[in-house]
Amino acid sequence: MAEWDLRKLRILRVLDERGTVTATAEALCMTPSAVSQQLANLARQLGVALLEPQGRRVRLTGAARLVLRHAEAVHEQLERADAELAAYVHGEAGEVRVAAFSTAVPALVVPAVRALRGTHPGVSVRVREAEAGEAYRLLAAGEVDLALSLAAHAPGAVDPGFTRAPLLADPLDVALPPDHALASAPRVRLADLAEEEWIFGGSGPWSDITRAACEAAGFSPRQGHSAAGWTAILAMVEAGMGVALVPRMAAERRDGVVMRALTEDRPHRHVIAAVRRGAAGAPALERVLTALRTVAAGLSCHDGQAEQEESRRPQGPHRPRKPHQPTA
Repeated sequence: MAEWDLRKLRILRVLDERGTVTATAEALCMTPSAVSQQLANLARQLGVALLEPQGRRVRLTGAARLVLRHAEAVHEQLERADAELAAYVHGEAGEVRVAAFSTAVPALVVPAVRALRGTHPGVSVRVREAEAGEAYRLLAAGEVDLALSLAAHAPGAVDPGFTRAPLLADPLDVALPPDHALASAPRVRLADLAEEEWIFGGSGPWSDITRAACEAAGFSPRQGHSAAGWTAILAMVEAGMGVALVPRMAAERRDGVVMRALTEDRPHRHVIAAVRRGAAGAPALERVLTALRTVAAGLSCHDGQAEQEESRRPQGPHRPRKPHQPTA
């Protein structure tokens, strides 16, 4: 195979544009003899004559024209490569692989991806749904670049393998059947629901979060039914089978369920992003983190408005409440 020298091909290209060795040398800040020497070397490398005399000048041979035709395609591809590399360096291009827990995907990741398509279409995001344990295993193994999880189920902040960044304090609201005595009450406290039957998973993160929130409010929740998915939990609440704590960013709109913000003992779950230590400065990764922070800030603003609306509910006289009787 012939040896193609890009620098020498560029000299041949300029000679074709300028017409003379002298003009080529001036354009490239070289001497005429250096131009002639480089072109002679290129001819030897390719094994063809590139120049032929034409009076006191030289002209390109048919072989040189063929070489230039292919060289143009090579230079065009290299220009594209330079542009893509510059975009990558400046965070305008690149692929970022994200592992996120189930409710974070529609609430945080999908809106961030949509925003990036408009602002940085060259940044590609690949999403993988994974709970905290798996997400950090994938992150440590280099199979993903960013993990979203709940702070309570993430490695500690001093873990040497990861850098953590807080994203969102997601409020936990209480889901009530529409005929529940507290569904239209002026205020709802978590402690008011101590005698209710609760719906949450038998084990895992959400079971831990529900139990911890209720115990912080002064009681241990009595589990009436067990379910892990929000669709199942809210369907049971709608049927009057119990009450449940639901993260605000995971709540599904259901006509038969009343979602109430808690006025006291208001629990939150804290969502964090984590990357491998030392990787946070990667430009495309920073673009994704910025988009996630923007979405999270919008959710926080919306949560604040919802809580202000809850606080403006009309005050009524306090009446003793009969606990809602769940159906079988």
